[in-house]
Amino acid sequence: MATGDELKAVLRRQPVGVCVVTVDLEGERLGLTVASLVSLALEPPLVGISIARQAALHELLRAAGGFAVSLLAAGQLELARHFARGIPPIVLWRGIEVRAGRRAPLLEGAVGWLECAVAAEHEAGDHTFFIGRVERAESGESGDALVRVDGDYA
Repeated sequence: MATGDELKAVLRRQPVGVCVVTVDLEGERLGLTVASLVSLALEPPLVGISIARQAALHELLRAAGGFAVSLLAAGQLELARHFARGIPPIVLWRGIEVRAGRRAPLLEGAVGWLECAVAAEHEAGDHTFFIGRVERAESGESGDALVRVDGDYA
């Protein structure tokens, strides 16, 4: 069986889109940079995200029952880095341009946004794979999306 390090070494060569998943539960808001967003189905529209169980966002997402996704534009590298760090919630949103979504904040300047209700969740090793039923999809800025390849952003 392959090791986790071997899998990581191979998969990091495949470019993947970078997005920020946001959750808001009664005013408690969190965001997390992820590169695991996948399209699962068009009828009904479903997407999936993988969230580490130790991530602060994990239990808040479960309790909220939904999430928003901002698909980052190529020029939003600093946003990706910002939400990838473990920043205390009190400063997480300082200086970040957002607009209200139906479920959670949406980051301004993204190439697109999704708002999803959790349709299912599945244990996946040290992560949970959340399946989201897309309630709203909106295109944003035209241009290239931010991607992650070979362990860095491009």
